[in-house]
Amino acid sequence: MLLASLALAGSLLHAALPRAEAHTQHAPMLVRDLGLTGLALFTEARYTRHLGLGDRHAAFRDHPMALEHFPSGSLLPPPRHLHD
Repeated sequence: MLLASLALAGSLLHAALPRAEAHTQHAPMLVRDLGLTGLALFTEARYTRHLGLGDRHAAFRDHPMALEHFPSGSLLPPPRHLHD
């Protein structure tokens, strides 16, 4: 039973290795072609998607007294330049 489990785990690992290598080769080209800016931490509020970017032109969305609609907002505050 142990030998069968090890063989199954080894075959799954072997199958995943070429895909991971191909992904790391194509990821920089995808970033360049799409013009992506950087790491996206969360997908919800704009100020939590990328900490260096914030949308100052969206009326009332990130107002200090606005209700928090997204759970990630409790984990990460808006960037300092938006509330200073």
